[in-house]
Amino acid sequence: MADVPSPTFLVDAQSDPVVIRIDGRASFQNSACLHDFFTTLIRQKKIRFVMDFQQCTSMDSTFLGVLAGVALELRKHIPQGSLVLCRVGPRNLELLNNLGLHRLLTVDTGDVTPSLGASAPLECTPDRGELESARLVLAAHENLIAADESNRAKFQDVLAFLKNRVEQG
Repeated sequence: MADVPSPTFLVDAQSDPVVIRIDGRASFQNSACLHDFFTTLIRQKKIRFVMDFQQCTSMDSTFLGVLAGVALELRKHIPQGSLVLCRVGPRNLELLNNLGLHRLLTVDTGDVTPSLGASAPLECTPDRGELESARLVLAAHENLIAADESNRAKFQDVLAFLKNRVEQG
């Protein structure tokens, strides 16, 4: 059986806005490195981001929660930061809308192609460990609820499980 290429985030951290292209599935398995990337750049006062979703095959709720958290954080900055999602396919757009994220960040449904200049693959650190991963997934789902209170009912079982896991250490 052939190896399936791992999902990749290609980034141009030097551009303004910072450009990120997703190749493959965006999920809990690769959300931590993207979360860390955003955190680092926001600390460096980079607050304008564009994400290209044309090659994004699917997304899960953890990934979407990371995006919600970034969008919430960018709203706190003066001037306010921005997170623009472009070339989002119909299924991914449906997911964004169902979770209310279209009200939190900008979804460009046109064919704008962001320029990915001096891009490089985003380096992901090895596994963070079960507890740290649970904390990230919990925070991501709490971000989804902060983005839209109606998400609480959708994720109440996940939240209960993760809170229990984190509290047990």
